[in-house]
Amino acid sequence: MDFKIRLGLTAAAAAVVLAGCAAAPPQRGAAQAVRADRQIEAQASAFEAFMRNARAIDDKFPGPAAVAEGLRVGSAYDPKQMEAGMIAYAAVAALQDPKFVAGVRKAGKDGQLAKRLVSRPDLATSLPGADSGAARANAALFRQGEALNASGMRVKKVSYSIQHQAWSQVFVPDAKARLTRVKQISSAGYRPVAGDEARLYAAVSDGGRRGGPASPVVTRGLAVAALTVLGDGAKAKSLLNEPKSGMCLRVAKLNLYQCLASAGPYYEDIFCLAMHGMMEPSSCATKAAGAPIRTAQR
Repeated sequence: MDFKIRLGLTAAAAAVVLAGCAAAPPQRGAAQAVRADRQIEAQASAFEAFMRNARAIDDKFPGPAAVAEGLRVGSAYDPKQMEAGMIAYAAVAALQDPKFVAGVRKAGKDGQLAKRLVSRPDLATSLPGADSGAARANAALFRQGEALNASGMRVKKVSYSIQHQAWSQVFVPDAKARLTRVKQISSAGYRPVAGDEARLYAAVSDGGRRGGPASPVVTRGLAVAALTVLGDGAKAKSLLNEPKSGMCLRVAKLNLYQCLASAGPYYEDIFCLAMHGMMEPSSCATKAAGAPIRTAQR
């Protein structure tokens, strides 16, 4: 049975692979980086933790319990929290760039920069060193999106190959309750665990660069980072939103709900997870890094 046609949903997805290095959180006052405000760290961790956990979803799926666990992990984000998290993640990445940090300190000597950035976050792209900071933030977001997309593609492939196993063709019992659980997990959002802070800084420790103009998410990330350097990180809360990225994440989550509502056997749940719990959120991240969005082939 060709469940791709029966589901009749649309999805958007990007491309392939993450690089990460182990690193301890930078100490305050370190010459090479500035540590983010605690609230910004928490928001960035919400994004990093979801992306890390989702790309680690095991594509072996030995039985229904593994499918349920995959859905639990793939639905464990609140779109609004992730929207803020992408901006915060870009900010934390930019703070690792010495050239950008030095440029902000130089530009902020008049004492008026913080006030201007709060009302005009786009001014952050014209700061000294902004190109360097943006390139680092672009790369950090892009790596996250590419890696999750690669994992999603593997899971999508399994949704086809697993159909020769009899259990995967069994219809999910009480599918309505399964969808309710997924919605509850989604609304709960990020729950921090020990080590998330260190894992956040490990993820942004790679000094890779990705050129191109700063996207709206990266632009706001630069403004948040600049406010942090200036000692006004608390003022950054109003900048942790970006409508297009927020819509991308909300559509991905709605598509997951619609897909599960239409799904029947377990292999269709696996397909829904791959397309809308992994590949679509990955596409939102790569788009936030300024990459063109590409439509997934079903």
